Parts: sequence; C-alpha cells; structure tokens
Amino acid sequence: MTGIRLLVAIAAAVASTTTSVSAFAPSPFSKRVSHHAPATSLRLSDENPLEGMSDERKSNLFQSLLRDLQIEGVPLLGCDANEVSTLNGAIWTTMAELGDNDEDQRACLVLEAIPTSALTAFAEDFTVLKTQARLMDYLPELRRFSISVLGKGLGPALLIETVARTDEEKTAASSQKSVESTFDNDNTVTALKSFIGRVVVGLEACPYTKSVDMSAVGLEQRGVTPGPVGYRYSPTTDACMTMSMFWNCICEMMSEPDANLSSIMLSLPGIGMGDSEEAHKRFAAVVELVGRYLCLFRGDGSFGLVHFHPVYDRSTIHPLQKPSYGHLPPTSWLRPILKMGGHGVEAEELSDDELALSNYQRRAPHTAINILRMSQVNAAAGAKSVVDLDLGDGTTEKASGITLYSRNTLRMAEMGKDALQTALDADIAMQN
Repeated sequence: MTGIRLLVAIAAAVASTTTSVSAFAPSPFSKRVSHHAPATSLRLSDENPLEGMSDERKSNLFQSLLRDLQIEGVPLLGCDANEVSTLNGAIWTTMAELGDNDEDQRACLVLEAIPTSALTAFAEDFTVLKTQARLMDYLPELRRFSISVLGKGLGPALLIETVARTDEEKTAASSQKSVESTFDNDNTVTALKSFIGRVVVGLEACPYTKSVDMSAVGLEQRGVTPGPVGYRYSPTTDACMTMSMFWNCICEMMSEPDANLSSIMLSLPGIGMGDSEEAHKRFAAVVELVGRYLCLFRGDGSFGLVHFHPVYDRSTIHPLQKPSYGHLPPTSWLRPILKMGGHGVEAEELSDDELALSNYQRRAPHTAINILRMSQVNAAAGAKSVVDLDLGDGTTEKASGITLYSRNTLRMAEMGKDALQTALDADIAMQN
C-alpha cells in the first residue's frame, strides 16, 4: 500500500456523514468537565523538541519521515477523519486489523484534518494505559501495541506498531477466534430483547422505554423526540474490534436524528463469556476501555452508556466506592439512596443479599452496551436530579436517579433471587 491518500475504508465511510462537530479545542463534544476523565490530556513530558522550529522545516521533516516509512514498506493510510468519532473509528479499526495478524506489523495513519495535539492526547493516554496492570491483566491483546505521534508531533500522523505473538499467544488467539463462529446474530438479539422486555419494560427499570423497539417515549414535552432502538451485534472476542464497533455505533448515532435512531443496544456475546469471576473482570475491563476513550475527548457530554453482563456485580466494579461511568451506583450507596428516596424502613430491614439483587437490573444474557443520547438522559432525570447524598459516615456525594434506583432496588428485592435467576436463565437459553 503506497501513497499517503490511501483511505482506510471504515474511516472513509463514517467520515462521509454530514454531521458536524465543533473543533477539538477545548472539546469536540462539550465544554462540560467530567469527573470520568482528566479535563486536559495527560502529558508524559513538558519538553517540546519542536519548539523554535519553523513550519517549513517541520513540514519537510514530516514528509521525509513519511518517505522513509514508504521505503521500509510501512503502509501509509491517509484518513480524512475530521471528528473525534471518525478519528477513533479509524484508529481502533486499524488496530483490530493489525492485531488479527500473528506477525509484527506497522502502519502509519495520516490524519491531515486532526490537530496533532489530539493525536498526542490519544497516544500518551494509551501509553499510560499499558502501565495499568489492573486493566492490562484483562486486556492482554493490547500489550502487543505501541502508538506514537510520528516525529514527536512534526505532523498529523500516528504510527501504530505490534510485536509478533508468542506461540502461547497464538494458541490463545486461535482458541478465542474459533469461539466467534458459535454465536448467532438473530438468537443473540432475540435473547437481549427478551431481557429488555422483561426488566427494562416489564419492571419499568427505565420508565421511558415502553417497548423493546422504541425509547425516549414520554419525553416529548421536555424536547426529546421518541425513536427506534437500533440493535447492533458483533461476535468479536477482541477488545480492539469491540472499540471499532462501538465507535461505528457512535458515528451512526451522530449521523441520524433522534426520530430515526433514538439509542443503540450493542450485543457483544464474545466479551466476558460465561459466569466466572474472570469473565466478569474481562467484561469490566473492556467496557471501562470503551468509556475511557469516549471520555478522553469528553464524549460523555453527548452520549451516556449503560453496561450489562450475565453476572453483573457492582461490588467488584472499579472504583468500588465512587461512581463508575455506565454502571449502577456503588453498592454501599444503596441504603443511603433508599433513605433519601423515602424508604427508611426498607433501608434498615433489607439484608445485604437482598440489596445485592439490584444487580439483576444489569444481568442480561450476554455483554451489551446501551448507547444513549445525553439529551434523553438529562430530560429523563430532570433539572434538579443531582442531589447531595448523605452516605451516613460523615461524607456526602453528588448523586442522581434517587427515585429510579430506589424503586428498582425494591422491585428486585421483592421478586427474589430464585425468580430473577430463573428468568435470566431462560433468556440465556434463547441464544444457545
């Protein structure tokens, strides 16, 4: 592959949408600062090796580096992404394609419409991610990758490199890949719809979802148009391909009005398969990765996430005692939430095991991510939804959804574990 204008197919497709997003500085999505990610990109060094260099000199050196890569046979992939969504789509799709090969690989993404500072933010965060054992222990496929800004910022290009898999890694990758063919799209989606109909609609876990196919119903007076739920599916067992699929969903939602696509349910049956502790940790790591890179450029100002897994357990989700993007409130907050919601007696009398049944709100037949528009989330929550929650230990935390979480917690406790698990088992059986 030669020439810097060779398009990455997936990036070209998603970049062709007519949706426009503001520039990357200070944020391509929103000016709102989120606690989920640093307000500014993490810098590994304050030194700027390019300081004082003329633009002409930088351009000449950049073109020289590109020519050197061409001579070495490194594919130069010109990508006309000009938004956070298409940028991430291009990066993660390229990583997924490189990672599919057992041998060492290199590719250079040339992104002429993207500020170098945005590429630097991505590359530096990925470098930091690789030092975080808590996540990397369950994202082993990412260890092969190195990402850097070409020439330390001489021009808008990312160099993505992989090392060759060991024999042990080849065996593990082959085993994982073989599992993907065992999943069935129709059966998977049918099982997920059964769960949504049973819990989200039937138990009113979300009062504005009235059927498995429509969401944001009842929010018209608050300026939100109801629309269909889009069901998307990938059998992948790979974290990079999961990220690629997720960002393609984001691009799709950005290119469609609410009336055409209200939200997306993304089924990922190959991520965190099974009901073991290790399966749950894999699920937790992958969905944290999803949220991390959405929040890196403050995308949580435009989109909300809701995560599901067959053995979902909030008490093991990081951080244990603080909010975690896309997850239920910390388990230790449930009694204070019930008290604030006017259910003081239940807050005192329900056992820990009964409170833990709240997890069944998120126990779906397979890993899934609900991608919501924040306009819907904010409208549903109301203007005064954020309150100071007294945790009973002398501290308070900002919390929202008190009424909804109280109601759902009580309903799950009332149904009991046997009934909840039996219904979940029936959903799981539909996809096998």
